[in-house]
Amino acid sequence: MNKKFFPYLWVTFFLIAAIISSIAIGSVFISPLEILRGLFGKAITSSDATILWSIRLPRTILLALVGSALAGSGAAYQGLFRNPLADPYLIGVASGGGLGAVFAMFINWPYTFLGLLAVPATAFVASLGTVFLVYLFAQTRSDIPTTNLILAGVAVSSFTGALTYFLMITSTGELRRALNWLLGGVSLVSWSAIGALLPYLAIGFGVLVISGHALNLLQFGDEQATQMGLDTRKAKLIIIAASSLVTAAAVSFAGIIGFVGLVVPHVVRIFWGADYRRIIPLSIIGGAGALLFADILARVILAPQELPVGIVTSLAGAPFFLWVLRKGRNLKYW
Repeated sequence: MNKKFFPYLWVTFFLIAAIISSIAIGSVFISPLEILRGLFGKAITSSDATILWSIRLPRTILLALVGSALAGSGAAYQGLFRNPLADPYLIGVASGGGLGAVFAMFINWPYTFLGLLAVPATAFVASLGTVFLVYLFAQTRSDIPTTNLILAGVAVSSFTGALTYFLMITSTGELRRALNWLLGGVSLVSWSAIGALLPYLAIGFGVLVISGHALNLLQFGDEQATQMGLDTRKAKLIIIAASSLVTAAAVSFAGIIGFVGLVVPHVVRIFWGADYRRIIPLSIIGGAGALLFADILARVILAPQELPVGIVTSLAGAPFFLWVLRKGRNLKYW
């Protein structure tokens, strides 16, 4: 077998182990054999079947998709900005989504199916609105400089964050629900939520995967990339739009989950190099497994109580962030 496929095999095995573990582990343990029997339509107990098909499997798939979105967009942002500390939240997508979600909770949408769907829908619209504002403030006559994007993203994130906490302080009945959202947690575990998420991710992932060559050229700088035949302005717009789309979709259904988009692409680079044609797909696969293992820890650390998965990713990711901050200049990331 060609050695270039080995990284994909390793990361795929990691993801399969994460999926099996996520489905098996919980307040009721389901053995891997029972899981396989249930998935292939064999007879299992009715309670195991209910847990498998109504709770564990949709939760696992939804979190895997969210982890893929965060890691894939994080890899793209790091390559686009040529910054090892960039992640999906750099230009305010997550903070905007958090504001939209808390606003929907603040106005007390009813706990009906449509009412619950209003939360991720509002978060998605707010995320896209935040991206538009960042573009508006960062744009110049002829280009969208990276520095302008970062500064505009920080400013808009600070503003939306302040509005979010203002709504939380003035809220009377939705504070706990809003706090769980901001800490990262799957609020809508259902097959319909997965179906609503998939179209956005399919479009975004497709664009990001085929943008690997453009990201490689951008590592040489805009001027040299242009000399190599790349329309840098168009490439940047497409990559940022795709990255923002998948990040906004993830935030809409899982709240704010930090550091997955920072850590996973770095791990991929350390083991398998700086070619973005490889980094993007490996990050998408690896991000799914990483978030699933974080969710397992969130479920078992204080069992039977469940922690928001965002707390686990922050506890694991913050030391890694400081390590990158300390050693980044001495490490080859592109």
